Amino acid sequence: MSSEYQIHSTRRPKALISWSSGKDSAFALHDVRQAGELDVVGAVTTVTETFGRVSIHGVRQEILQAQLQAAGLPPHIVPIPYPCPNEIYEARMDEAVARAVKDGITHMIFGDLYLADIRAYREQKLMGTGITPVFPLWERPTRSLAQAMIASGLDAYLATVDLKKLPAEFAGRKFDDKLLADLPGSVDPCGENGEFHTCVVAGPMFSHALAVTTGERVERDGYAYCDLVMNDAEKA
Repeated sequence: MSSEYQIHSTRRPKALISWSSGKDSAFALHDVRQAGELDVVGAVTTVTETFGRVSIHGVRQEILQAQLQAAGLPPHIVPIPYPCPNEIYEARMDEAVARAVKDGITHMIFGDLYLADIRAYREQKLMGTGITPVFPLWERPTRSLAQAMIASGLDAYLATVDLKKLPAEFAGRKFDDKLLADLPGSVDPCGENGEFHTCVVAGPMFSHALAVTTGERVERDGYAYCDLVMNDAEKA
């Protein structure tokens, strides 16, 4: 790497990405890196302490760690209890934001697509902190966005399914063109309304693919979870 590039790189604003382990945050990272305007220096993820898994997605923490290693992102883990009252969640996120500000972070990247209330909430929580929220995928049509993700080489599994919107059998399926064809018309192709959540195991944002297989499927609290497991070679 040339010294000229290093000087240029250090002048870019420093950003963290809100990393869910899923396709939207992964593709947002890819988009931001392609644009080249921000220096993404880490990933913020909430992990449910009780289970040792990524909150909502239910992805094992060892897979999260492997993802971030492949993405070249230092982890910024925000532990939360289960169940987690909103005041505890907000207090711990406030602490994470305060640490980020001390580290010179000026931007936070989110993979939100079109839910205006979620965007407004993020903007309100960051207002006055010195950190600017960034939404690189905002209002991109979700069917064409899903197709672009798949075409890019992004490889993901459905880790969590809302049983009010999809049958349990969808948990563990690959996020691919066949899945898009099989989704009911009422389900957003990117699952933006919470119909499903994914776990990315390969893509242009990773230096290498993760060796992950599907395990047991369980149902809890109205959701179906597919336990994704790293194989022994990947762990080693």
